[in-house]
Amino acid sequence: MSYIEMPKLSDTMTEGTLVKWRKAVGDEVEISDILAEVETDKAVMELESFEKGILSEIYVNEGGKARIGQKLALLLSPGESAPTKVVEATDGGKPSSTVVAGESREVLPKAREVIPKAGEPVASGRVKASPLAKKIAAAKGTALGTLQGSGPGGRIVARDVESASAASSTPTPAAALVPPAGPGDKRIPLSGMRKAIADRLLVSKTQIPHFYLNIEVDAAELMRLRSELNAHLEKAALGKLTINDFILKASVVAATKVPRVNASFAGDAIIEYGDVNLSVAVAIEGGLITPVIRQAQQKSLREISEAVKDLAARARTKKLKLEEYQGGTITVTNLGSHGIESFSAIINPPQAIILAIGAIVKKPVVSANAEIVVGQRMAIGLSADHRVVDGAIGAQYLAELRQLLEHPALMLI
Repeated sequence: MSYIEMPKLSDTMTEGTLVKWRKAVGDEVEISDILAEVETDKAVMELESFEKGILSEIYVNEGGKARIGQKLALLLSPGESAPTKVVEATDGGKPSSTVVAGESREVLPKAREVIPKAGEPVASGRVKASPLAKKIAAAKGTALGTLQGSGPGGRIVARDVESASAASSTPTPAAALVPPAGPGDKRIPLSGMRKAIADRLLVSKTQIPHFYLNIEVDAAELMRLRSELNAHLEKAALGKLTINDFILKASVVAATKVPRVNASFAGDAIIEYGDVNLSVAVAIEGGLITPVIRQAQQKSLREISEAVKDLAARARTKKLKLEEYQGGTITVTNLGSHGIESFSAIINPPQAIILAIGAIVKKPVVSANAEIVVGQRMAIGLSADHRVVDGAIGAQYLAELRQLLEHPALMLI
């Protein structure tokens, strides 16, 4: 007998949503079979079985959520009997299927009437809590139904009540300033992805000493070369190159020339990476994700173009694998297509730099002949971790980046 538990499928994951069961109760399961699809805070991942047996019970139905380590299902060996106890439903009382001694049947969780003790708040539905947790909750006036349990099987224990009481007694300044919702207001609960973004970027802005450098690049030659190359690609029925493809390639080449920016702060050391694993910010429904082009320094302009298109498409359908959005060493975020001319980005920890790319704008500029002409300019901002990168190193990196973007043929050598 072995239980299938909710695994930790991303570094920021605290719970997952069971999107779809690939196996049904009574099915035989082999090692490496895909049991289900689980949505994390970043993607929909396949849940693989590391055991073999018969799928005897399903504890979390499709659409249900489970914390890391919570039991999802039960596998039995041939001839082995399932536990006789009835498993509680996790999705609002829908029946969960079970197999007892080889017989498949539908069972409904037993409903128990919970009579609160004097002074204990009433919670809707059954709440699993230890006697001590109930006693503390009654004394503090805490509703058990509002808490998440950290005990076995999600049971609420004393520390959960104490933690909730401490948190509620010392509201954060932001929470204290938020006015209560009124008529016509809309309260939007945080998704797993939104919460991960909030936590991660709060850590970045409060724990990483940011500094910012900005340059303006002459994009005229870049636009001309792109147009020329795309004309040839169109004749060959091949996909066109975007301005962002050139920017990504240039950011990688510049990082190989100034390797100090391709690094992380590690407490008592700085880790300078041998490979440039390029994170590319992609906006998806409900948030942002940064899929990674691995060993980007070994890829041509066209290979980078194809890789980012594939990763972005699968990111938007939440089909990325764990290794495809973790382990980046530098990040590029581009809001130029949204008409944003310049902005400052927040570092994607534990990386040391992030590039913020603005739109290419036509504006009057002074030519080499001291004449005012129409130019095409692109603003680029660098946000850097001052523990890893000094101002001079950041400036050197941006100088290399400018050289590549203003003479883009250098990237094709």
